[in-house]
Parts: sequence; C-alpha cells; structure tokens
Amino acid sequence: MRQIVATDRAPAAVGPYSQAVRTGDLLFTAGQIPLTAQGSLVEGDVQAQTRQVMENLAAVLQAGGSSLDRVVKCTCFLADMNDFAAMNEVYGSYFAGDPPARSTVQVARLPRDVRIEIEAIAEVG
Repeated sequence: MRQIVATDRAPAAVGPYSQAVRTGDLLFTAGQIPLTAQGSLVEGDVQAQTRQVMENLAAVLQAGGSSLDRVVKCTCFLADMNDFAAMNEVYGSYFAGDPPARSTVQVARLPRDVRIEIEAIAEVG
C-alpha cells in the first residue's frame, strides 16, 4: 500500500509528483533542489545549495516517519562534476556515522538551473 507524504517544511511539489512516497518499510523521496519551504531559490555556491537540499530532505524524511540516519541510498545530480569535492564536504557532514550508498552523476541541466539535486531512499517503521 502506498502512502503519499507531504510537508510544508520543504518546497511543495510543483508538478505531478509527490514529495515522497512510503511503501512498506521504505520511503522514496522526490529529488530536492535548493528551494526554501517558501519556494525561494537559494543562490550561491554548491555548498550553500547542498545545505538547503539536505535540510529539505531531512524535513521530507521526518514527515514520512524516517530520518537522515535511516537513509540507505542517495542519488546526487550535479550540474558540474567539478563541484563534487565541495558538495561532498557538506553532504558528508549530514551523514557522520555510517553513510548510505550513493551515486553521483553530472547532468546537462537541473530545474531552475540549480547546481545540485538529491533524492533518497530510507527505512521507516
């Protein structure tokens, strides 16, 4: 059984998708970009944008009954792979213990021309 997850502590979905979907003991988040919960774009370097993305993920995970420490897999999308080290520094600070599995890819373009987008799969229950 699928359960749609939504929170006003992260940017609202702006298309035909959900912030997250829970099925069984897993929670699948939509990709998060550096928008505030009010919909304002966080300008600046990839580190500032990564911090906002991680805060958005944390809010969506919490709304779905999970947390960053229960994440099992992340996929990171970068507009420029030259930002990898800077992104990784911020990303790693949110996963101080045993980090989840992760894939990182460079893409041609991201929504609103942001530098980063991250999606996650986490355990719940």
